[in-house]
Amino acid sequence: MATLKIVHVEQKEGGTQLKLIIDLENGGQALFKPMRFSREQQTLPNHFYFVDYERHNAEIAAFHLDRLLGFRRAPPVAGRTLNMTTELYLVAEGEALLKTFFISPANNLCFHGKCGYYCDTSHAICGHPDTLEGSFAAFLPSALLVPRKAWRHPWRRSYHKRRKAKWELDMDYCDTVKKQQQYSSGRRLLDLMDMAVYDFLMGNMDRHHYETLTVFGNDTSTIHLDHGRGFGRSDHDELSILAPLYQCCIIRQSTLERLIDFYNGPKSIGDHMEEVLALDAVQPVLLKPHLTAIDRRLRIALHVVKNCVQKKESYETVVINDGF
Repeated sequence: MATLKIVHVEQKEGGTQLKLIIDLENGGQALFKPMRFSREQQTLPNHFYFVDYERHNAEIAAFHLDRLLGFRRAPPVAGRTLNMTTELYLVAEGEALLKTFFISPANNLCFHGKCGYYCDTSHAICGHPDTLEGSFAAFLPSALLVPRKAWRHPWRRSYHKRRKAKWELDMDYCDTVKKQQQYSSGRRLLDLMDMAVYDFLMGNMDRHHYETLTVFGNDTSTIHLDHGRGFGRSDHDELSILAPLYQCCIIRQSTLERLIDFYNGPKSIGDHMEEVLALDAVQPVLLKPHLTAIDRRLRIALHVVKNCVQKKESYETVVINDGF
């Protein structure tokens, strides 16, 4: 994905922000998310999670974090720097996309496409002068070949300025979740605990749905998709992301052991992230404050597990060995 020739480009329909479908010369496809601003720019404290820009580097970092945690549930993502003229404009399809290209007052090539938010001239994506960085995420196999199902995440946020979600008002909310068939048995509930830890380490509050492969029924793992709103703030740890963990007070044994291994060292998870991200074509993918934040959040997650063990007065009740 980082080097193959691009033969066709079109805009992905739907969604709130611009994404492009990239066809590669080997027949593969990738989802392209462009760089909108520098890595130094963080989410503004007064902005809600649902109006934040998506960050291409967050997608890259999230893929590698998923691998380091041993989940391997995120499709591969790689960074790439494009020539907007030869690799986007000249191979793009659809007048709706092509007509949004223009030359800015600074003589840079820009475009904005059409989407629900941030797709207008004032929010255009611009090259320097026509060089643009972005993330390439591998497409999952066609749903015709490998059927998938999208599930509403039970700890989904309200996506409203004033209204709170049910789980924010009911500390016994996990009991309600466990009554649903897909969470009453099997691996699914523990997968959501994994996802909560994963999202917390990157500060991702935008987990509204998740997908599974239908062929395996309730024995399939969740697929980790769409992490563009992660790594927005390195100076803030959003504890509510861990609500599934501290409300249910269960965690998969293999996940806990992995977190403890990173905690004990000799290398921290932030150190490992720095090493693997240095191999990407658009490195540095994350700046040092975000790597430090991952280490800090890992310690917080372990503290939440410790509190659960003390609350339940039983290690075996909290730490579950389900064979995964």
